[in-house]
Amino acid sequence: MIVVDVETSGVNYEKHSIVSVGALDIDNPTNRLYMECKVWDGAHIDEGALAVNGFTEVELRDPSKMTEADLAHAFIEWALKVPERTLAGQNVSFDRDFLRAAAERAGHTNWPFAHRTIDTHTLCYMHMVKAGLTPPVDPVHHRSALNLDAVLNYCGIPDEPDPHNALTGAMSHAEVISRLLYGKKLLPEFDQFPMPW
Repeated sequence: MIVVDVETSGVNYEKHSIVSVGALDIDNPTNRLYMECKVWDGAHIDEGALAVNGFTEVELRDPSKMTEADLAHAFIEWALKVPERTLAGQNVSFDRDFLRAAAERAGHTNWPFAHRTIDTHTLCYMHMVKAGLTPPVDPVHHRSALNLDAVLNYCGIPDEPDPHNALTGAMSHAEVISRLLYGKKLLPEFDQFPMPW
């Protein structure tokens, strides 16, 4: 299973760009990947996205950084060496769709990943229900309130640091997957935080 997180210049994969990707192989968690890239020519940059990921517009247009196309090719090359390539993470369809759009822009027509993914939100929701708990609901939008910080907290881990970093995100996703799915800790970076069950 490949646990992945991308940071982007906005939320629409057709008009925004990947700016960084973090990933790790959950079966071999020392096999990690982190890369940053400049936005593709013509990509939009939203101020709200910069507030989340901590990059500046100058950094996102830095000509010395690799292109999004090079990042997409490098990610796929790394991922193809992982024996089990199901993508996993928090709202991982977002990450999958951005990576696929980047690969298509890069001319990589042989997309090697399945549409099916493993989402930490769903794992946490199920874990809470099976434990007899009621998952939190956003009172304004009337939908699940299990964002990444809520999932981390449920698993005994503090909020993800701000600004968001793609590798820190992937590591957070991997740790909660291990705790929710396998009932055990995974990464030494989170060993100090006991499991609450």
